[in-house]
Amino acid sequence: MSSGEQAGTITTEENLPVEGTDGKASATYAASRRPRRRWLRITLISLLVLALIGVGGVVAGGFYLKSVESDIERVDAFDDVPEETRPEVVVRGALNLLILGSDSRDPESTGGSRADTIILAHVPKDRSGAQLVSIPRDTWVAVPRSKEGRGGRDAKINAAYAWGGLPLMVQTVEMYTKVRIDHVLVVDFAGFKEIIDALGGIEVDSEKQFTSIHPPFRSFERGRQRMDGSTALDFSRQRKQFADGDFTRIKHQQQVIKAILDKAASGGILANPATLNSFVRATSSAVSVDKDMSLVDMAMDLRGLRGSDLTFMTNPTKGTGRVGSESVVFDDPEMASTFYDAVRRDAIEEILRSGT
Repeated sequence: MSSGEQAGTITTEENLPVEGTDGKASATYAASRRPRRRWLRITLISLLVLALIGVGGVVAGGFYLKSVESDIERVDAFDDVPEETRPEVVVRGALNLLILGSDSRDPESTGGSRADTIILAHVPKDRSGAQLVSIPRDTWVAVPRSKEGRGGRDAKINAAYAWGGLPLMVQTVEMYTKVRIDHVLVVDFAGFKEIIDALGGIEVDSEKQFTSIHPPFRSFERGRQRMDGSTALDFSRQRKQFADGDFTRIKHQQQVIKAILDKAASGGILANPATLNSFVRATSSAVSVDKDMSLVDMAMDLRGLRGSDLTFMTNPTKGTGRVGSESVVFDDPEMASTFYDAVRRDAIEEILRSGT
């Protein structure tokens, strides 16, 4: 399967709240520190983003910025995950990141706290690339019981966040995939609008002509076309015009992610201070990470990756159906077991062969 053909994001109706850490300083001191803290966070987040898209030169400032990384906003992703339930580490040095997101400005949004986007990103030990596996939000799985007593039954996978926050989401994904999660990133997918505009737009290939169901009801032509941020976000939200609904929306959002990475890697943004400033601000708009993740270290570690090194995939499924009154996605247990076993063992060739 070629990079960019499958996997990516899922857009539901809910939003992911993000927890911050502001410290105990006085109101006056906090007010004076806030602009500096925000710019430190912006710069550090951008180091990771730029490294992932192949702009490795910016990492040279990482050694200095590492001393101020404690200012980054953090989320409690693992604190309430029982250690006895977690999968063992099979290959030390490989990385597995859980990327969770929402589309907080989706016109279809009705509020709530379920994860819109669920991506398991695997970075092999040799850092030769990365595989991003989308798990459809409606995938029917076993959700463990949270410490508050919620869950403990089969449900759509994104219900785990509503019932137990990030820790239950981590525990659910680990229980389903048997892959141990090393780090968690939380992103607002709607923030991609500002990133795309900062890059001057992207090129996306639409498989057919269709009209958006959201105002201003844009028409998308078949074939390759240039999109600004609002247009690309609208493109990535559409599902009702397609027979396979969310699966097409997943594909479209994967196309947008891939186009962002390709444009950023080839756009020479470091050479244009104004573009770089806009890009830095945009990439920081709605990103939080777990308490143990070092963005600088990861940026240094992954500085050799390029957009072409990323492979987008989708969790193995048998299709959609109903459980009671709910429309759900049924996984393919046998294929999923084989696939995630390859991920656990960092068996890149097997992952690519069995990728869906």
